[in-house]
Amino acid sequence: MAVRREIGSYPMWETYRSKREHLVVGLMSGTSLDGTDAALVHIQTDEHGAMQRLELVDFICTPYTNELREVLIRLCSPDTARVDELTTAHFGVSEWYAHSVQQLLQSAGISSRQVDMISMHGQTIWHAPVPVAFPSPPGIGNLNVSSTLQIGECAVVRERTGLPVIGNLRARDMAAGGEGAPLTPYADALMFRSAAEGRLVQNIGGIGNVTVLPAGSSEAEVSAFDTGPGNMLMDALVRHATGGRQHYDPNGSMAAKGNVNSELAEYCLNDEYFRRQPPKSTGREVYGVEYAKKLMAFAVTHSISLEDMLATATWLTAETIVRAVEDFVLPKTRISAMLTCGGGTSNDTLMNMLRQRLPEAIRLERTADHGVPDEAREAMGFALLGHEALMGRVNTLPGVTGAAHGVISGHLTL
Repeated sequence: MAVRREIGSYPMWETYRSKREHLVVGLMSGTSLDGTDAALVHIQTDEHGAMQRLELVDFICTPYTNELREVLIRLCSPDTARVDELTTAHFGVSEWYAHSVQQLLQSAGISSRQVDMISMHGQTIWHAPVPVAFPSPPGIGNLNVSSTLQIGECAVVRERTGLPVIGNLRARDMAAGGEGAPLTPYADALMFRSAAEGRLVQNIGGIGNVTVLPAGSSEAEVSAFDTGPGNMLMDALVRHATGGRQHYDPNGSMAAKGNVNSELAEYCLNDEYFRRQPPKSTGREVYGVEYAKKLMAFAVTHSISLEDMLATATWLTAETIVRAVEDFVLPKTRISAMLTCGGGTSNDTLMNMLRQRLPEAIRLERTADHGVPDEAREAMGFALLGHEALMGRVNTLPGVTGAAHGVISGHLTL
């Protein structure tokens, strides 16, 4: 018969918590499906286990091949996903994660024996925070279920690297009634909040999400939500227009040749998500391939060029970011700076649109200006979430996700 043991009785937890310094690998592959980010971070804690310092030791990005990207794109749509491919990919992407860890440690000149553990986000395939009906057990009544799926088998990464792995970081928050997203605001609060000024941390990955950090805020005062599409829509339009030869608009150069089409812009903004009050989250199941097809059909009907379509999609990302701030943040919180990060920061056209539209009182900066490279922020954040879980500390913000209470989120593979 299996014997259940309390968390604190495992030697690993006892050893980990007794240390004041930790080396942790954070692994992140986002909804842009561009590759795997791996960050090696050095975390220092005080005598009570609270984080005092977070330092990036090294960071690498392993780009996905076109072949893998196409597999994942198929799996992210109910019309093209197959259960056999999904099962294979669940194990297959884990080999990519393990390879990224090995490359990271080689780059840093660090032995795996010096590393305490890996905290792995996995690859999101489907995120469904809005509950749907599901068959219920006898006597329960109506059952509505919210769900999320990040693929990547922790056991594979554990076997290949020899390191303990924490994964499945979104599930317990959802079990507690939350949306399971966004999670990195917990880390944003530790890395970026200021006693002197209110700040926003705006990530522009496949999806855009913002963390709101009021001046001198406590964890309970931090809020966050997904603003809408980030790079996802632009990338889908480019892939379709180039027959898969190109996967994104480098520096926004294609969009820069076009003009924002007012009819298409109005069509895009007529979306209830942008009006929905936070907490809220979204993903590829809403703004992925099917949404891009609707926009392309509209563009054909209204004779809108590819350049104008891309200019409008780029504008939509900037506009929905700023509208989210104006509608849901500024009425309650004074903000002095927006710190941007994610792949969207390399899109000059997008950043120019954002700068022009942002209220003058808000400085537009980058997380890199505050010691956290734009592309490394999420991987560093998930390293910190895994660390907090092993320290036995709540690592979610129920005020952000809408959960009934904070939880220690993550499954550990020893």
